[in-house]
Amino acid sequence: MHSVDPEHLLAALPQPILLIGPDERIVAMNRAAQRLFGGGGVGRHYITAIRQPAVLDAVEAALRGEEPAPARYLAGDGGGDATWRAVAAPLPMGPRRGVALTFEDITDFESAGRMRRDFVANVSHELRTPLTAVLGFVETLKGPARSDPAASGRFLELLEREAGRMARLVADLLSLSRVEENERLRPRTPVGMAALIQGVAETLASVASADEVTLSLDLPEGEVLVPGDEGQLRQVVTNLVENAIKYGGRGRTVTVTLGLPGPESALRGDGVRVTVSDEGEGIAAHHIPRLTERFYRVDGHRGREVGGTGLGLAIVKHIVNRHRGRLRIESKPGQGSRFTVILPAMVEG
Repeated sequence: MHSVDPEHLLAALPQPILLIGPDERIVAMNRAAQRLFGGGGVGRHYITAIRQPAVLDAVEAALRGEEPAPARYLAGDGGGDATWRAVAAPLPMGPRRGVALTFEDITDFESAGRMRRDFVANVSHELRTPLTAVLGFVETLKGPARSDPAASGRFLELLEREAGRMARLVADLLSLSRVEENERLRPRTPVGMAALIQGVAETLASVASADEVTLSLDLPEGEVLVPGDEGQLRQVVTNLVENAIKYGGRGRTVTVTLGLPGPESALRGDGVRVTVSDEGEGIAAHHIPRLTERFYRVDGHRGREVGGTGLGLAIVKHIVNRHRGRLRIESKPGQGSRFTVILPAMVEG
């Protein structure tokens, strides 16, 4: 049986690992550990390389022969903070004891946990305000407003508004969940985008009229087909047009443009563009990368006033991703906003 050189064995391991001798100095470290801690660690006392108290305590415990206990090690690699799970295990080295210290990157796991916590906190926050309002209105209707028809009517309208807000939030949460569940399944049913856009415009005509907004459609002659899920694509166009109506400004124009199939470098093939433009206040550049985050609002108070849940663009992004498309957002303060969805064109045959 062939013997294995310990140094070669360490070098072959993908995870950072370093060996600490009985004299508490670093005996060896593989390339992954050198990238994590920097070069020149061999021969130094382990405290000068590691420095973080939780990991130092784990190493000290291992030197005493205690059972391996994990510790968190936080590092910055220039591209963002990383979290590592460090395990220090006693290692016989001749008559005395050393330590094998290994590291596992758990950044993605930590990030997923943080996202779940943030999501629960955001949902709780979004529901707390309307629920508090509803409970307050009910208490008022049972007490001071019980014998006042005018006040009762006013509070019932407010109850209806807040209940509608909660219903929209729940509906958007369910919609987002369904989209995420099927995001890996690419839809391939032919969908006529011109007819779909025309249908959305007819549905939202009363909403636009109420805000004195003119809906302008720029559609090509004939139908433009894309492979997709008609219901989800309708939801994309509806969300974008509704947002444009809400935030585009009273008395202004919202334009929906459908392009003909053509080469799209972002898709590495032919694509179809659907663009929704408004003449509103525009969006500052630092907000644009975050617009598709769940519950992110440029103006939180205004978003709630117009009935937004903060999930519309997150739903749009996930639907577009499922269709293997791209979402482009262009906006400048004072110059309106332009949302473009690029979808793969239908391949004939």
